[in-house]
Amino acid sequence: MEWLAPFFEKNPEVPTFLAIGLGYWIGSWKIRGVGIGPVTGSLLAGVLIGYFFHVPVSDTAKSLLFLLFMYGIGYSAGPGFVRGVREGGWRWVAVGTIIPAAGLLTAYAMARVLQLEVGYAAGMMSGGLTESPVIGTASEAIRSLPIAEAEKQRLVTQIPVADALCYLFGTVGLILFCSHVGPWLLRIDMKAEALKLEQEMGLEREARGVSSAWHMFELRAYEIAPGGPAVGKTIAQAENALANERIFIERVRRGGEIVPVRSDLVLQADDVVGAIGRQEALLRSVGDRRREVFDRELLDVPSATFDVVLTNKEFSGRTLEEIAGAEEQFRGVFLREIRRGNERIPIARGTRIYRGDLLTLHGLEPAVRRVAAALGDVLQSRGTDYVSLGLAIFIGALLGLVLAFHVGDVRIALGASVATLLVGLAVGWRNSVRPNFALLGDDAIDLMKSVGLAGFVAMIGFKAGPVFLQALREVGVSVFFGGVVVTLVPLVTGLFVGRYVLGLNPLLLLGALAGAQTMTAGLAAVQERSESPVAVIGYSSTVAFGHVLISIGGTALVWMLHG
Repeated sequence: MEWLAPFFEKNPEVPTFLAIGLGYWIGSWKIRGVGIGPVTGSLLAGVLIGYFFHVPVSDTAKSLLFLLFMYGIGYSAGPGFVRGVREGGWRWVAVGTIIPAAGLLTAYAMARVLQLEVGYAAGMMSGGLTESPVIGTASEAIRSLPIAEAEKQRLVTQIPVADALCYLFGTVGLILFCSHVGPWLLRIDMKAEALKLEQEMGLEREARGVSSAWHMFELRAYEIAPGGPAVGKTIAQAENALANERIFIERVRRGGEIVPVRSDLVLQADDVVGAIGRQEALLRSVGDRRREVFDRELLDVPSATFDVVLTNKEFSGRTLEEIAGAEEQFRGVFLREIRRGNERIPIARGTRIYRGDLLTLHGLEPAVRRVAAALGDVLQSRGTDYVSLGLAIFIGALLGLVLAFHVGDVRIALGASVATLLVGLAVGWRNSVRPNFALLGDDAIDLMKSVGLAGFVAMIGFKAGPVFLQALREVGVSVFFGGVVVTLVPLVTGLFVGRYVLGLNPLLLLGALAGAQTMTAGLAAVQERSESPVAVIGYSSTVAFGHVLISIGGTALVWMLHG
């Protein structure tokens, strides 16, 4: 391996990509469904490479990757964060704020009790709360301290050591707490609680433990027989008789001619009607009572499926039942999927939608366009506005360097990474309200969030590699147990405050705990044990707060400990 040493030293970009590739491979390893993830995998790969090879790391390269990551995470979290503050309900805001605050205060207390240096404390917080961006925000805050450059480098190399020590329990501990310990403390049966909540929401299970938000919709032709129950009724009356099934008459042939459809049109014997609805609803309510016919001209109409961003404040915060029942304009259009951030929300009568939600609508094209115009904006294929991307990161980084305050004789700057996160949050929220503003494609966001952070922590690992084993021997045990406390205290605090002070539904609360500590695997564990997807509603209400506030907490922890 000696022949690689000069090659890696002269070309540090090569081992960086090696660490990213190895990190994603290591991160894919799972034991009973639990793994460390690609970011921690990249960190460990970087430490391993740094232990055997000297890899010089450019601070500019690290900052570039981390700023891309912070802007990407702020952009994607922006809609959920602002929606949570304005429309998501103050109780979810409280949980989403209390848990990151408890994590910060616990990390500070454990650092004082264990007499840890600031680098180890930051890594303990990062790993214990499973929020790797803390590595970057804390590193930047340490570099702004009025201490010698060599001391800054020494403290920064401590962060990945502590993060690696604490991350595994941070993951496993949260999964076990949300899926086993939390329900035991609350004395609830997760399956029974899920079934009760689904019934309250009007969510219909299609199979044991499964609830699908997708349905096949069809337009079928039926002949109205003489003396049939629909004869003499208006279209509105006929549709109201099947209101629970949401079947709509969109086309009518009478006497060989297709006639315009109006709600007051009276149906006659021998009319052929084109009815649209869910396939199973048509079979259940119409199929065995009416004669189905083939009428190509009647059925040959364009249908459409559009992704629509909800921007109309009038409908934000309302349930699907309220919207569908009160608004005539929504007839003939079906909701195929709801996405809130990266999470799919169950479709049920009691599901509430909020501004920034992505709604997938299906129906005949004119009806879908009409409803889309009422709800918000149709999401076109998303490119990337590189002008806004570059300018937003420039503004964020500049503000982070300029905005500062003094504590005694110490000047404390906001930091380029934190300011870029906040600018990304603002731009992402604005894009959710005006989808053509500062476009950033989903693939671009994913690349910035994944490769940006993985490459950054790999470079951090290069510098930590030579001192990693020595640091483990010096502080390994104390940092590990400190991380256990940092993981559990916010969860216990959030559980009891959320349930007994705020009165939140226990199943949604367990999802919210996973969201506030940004652990998707915790949500998956809750869904698996409850055999229901509904916990995602709590998760989606707090995850944006976790990403933003815990990341900023890395900077705050350094300020608190140094002061």
